[in-house]
Amino acid sequence: MARAKLSEKALLARDAKRNITAEIKRGMREIREIEAGRKKAARVHRIEVPDVLEARMRSGLSQRKFADVLGVSARTLQDWEQGRRNPSGAARSLLTIARRRPEVLREVFAE
Repeated sequence: MARAKLSEKALLARDAKRNITAEIKRGMREIREIEAGRKKAARVHRIEVPDVLEARMRSGLSQRKFADVLGVSARTLQDWEQGRRNPSGAARSLLTIARRRPEVLREVFAE
């Protein structure tokens, strides 16, 4: 369902009636209640992390270093992490090792 856009005049009229301080205080109170366990969050957001990004993060390497370890360009790694392309062959095997046993990757390719 699309909402109608408010005119500049209508926006100003709406904003003039708002009590921003009270809204902020209410929001802070809600945060404290959620943190104290007295209230549940209205929404829970879950972010899917691509396997390639998870593997790199577990390894503790920068994009540049991780790309060097895999033998690909940093741009290719970025494309994998952002889901524009998928790794194949040996790179996929190295990514599996990096995700499951990042210490092995660090040990083998340590400088």
